[in-house]
Amino acid sequence: MKTITPVTVWYNGSEVPATVLNATVQNDNMQNSATFMYQLMQEISQPNTSYVYTQPVVTGYLTIAGTDYQDWDLASPANEFAYEWIAEQLKLTITGEYVPPAPPVPPIPPISTTSTTTEVPATTTSTTTELI
Repeated sequence: MKTITPVTVWYNGSEVPATVLNATVQNDNMQNSATFMYQLMQEISQPNTSYVYTQPVVTGYLTIAGTDYQDWDLASPANEFAYEWIAEQLKLTITGEYVPPAPPVPPIPPISTTSTTTEVPATTTSTTTELI
């Protein structure tokens, strides 16, 4: 995933900023064309935490073919070429690698410094022997 210069998109009845580009290969005929699925994603902060997650707000498909396909096939690294090609088609500017934030770490409960003793009740057994 890549970070992009924010673009405003219409999502669920309101305008939201998309700041992340995600892409995957959906189909490659291994000869002369391939189809990419792309997603423009919004970063959302989890309330009352520092956790941020991404949510797709635009999903689409692009087909690469002809000399672009051949250039992608020869590119090293091929993923970088694909992201740049997708960004160019969508008129986006890639600004860097998307590094997802670490999920929040749950607090560690404090260790008790008081000791507790549990008493085990004693059991007694009595035996009666009868003499004959």
